[in-house]
Amino acid sequence: MGSALKKSSKKPSTFLSELAPFTGMLFKERMCEQFAALCYRIRADGALFEVLLVTSRDSGRWIIPKGWPMAGKKPHEVAAIEAFEEAGVRGKAKKKPFGYFTYLKMFDNGQRTPCCVQVHLLAVKETCEVFREKGQRLSEWVSCVEAARRVREPELKGLFLSVQRALLS
Repeated sequence: MGSALKKSSKKPSTFLSELAPFTGMLFKERMCEQFAALCYRIRADGALFEVLLVTSRDSGRWIIPKGWPMAGKKPHEVAAIEAFEEAGVRGKAKKKPFGYFTYLKMFDNGQRTPCCVQVHLLAVKETCEVFREKGQRLSEWVSCVEAARRVREPELKGLFLSVQRALLS
C-alpha cells in the first residue's frame, strides 16, 4: 500500500507545539504560498452539505487538496486543478478566497517551512474514476463537523465549521 495509508508510530503532538519553534521564521522570512480547494456537495438526500477530505501522501493526515502556484493560472484555477489531480473531482471554484490557514510543509529533505494556504470553495459537479494521484491518497466525504474533527490545523477547523453557514446565507 502507498505511504498515505501508513500510520505514524511516534507520539502525536499538537499543531501549535510543532509550529512554536518556527515563530521566528513567520515574522522574518517570507512564507510559502499555496492554493487549496474546499470541495463541497449537497448530500443525495438534500439534507446536509458534505465536504471532501483527502490524505496527504507522506503522513496520511487528513487535509484538503492544495498545491503550489502555477505559471499563468489564477489561485482559484490552481485550487480546481489540485482538486482534480488529488481527488478526482471537478466543479466550479469561487474566485474570491473563502479563507486562509497556515501549516508546516515538510520537504523530502526534512526541512519544514511555514505555508499560508489560500482556500477557495469548490462546488463539486463530477467525480472521476481516473485521476493523477488515484491510489496514492484516501478520500472521504464527511460532514463539516467531522472534517473539523479530523484535520489538525486550527484555522482549517474553523473554515470547516463556518462553510455550511456561509453557503446557506
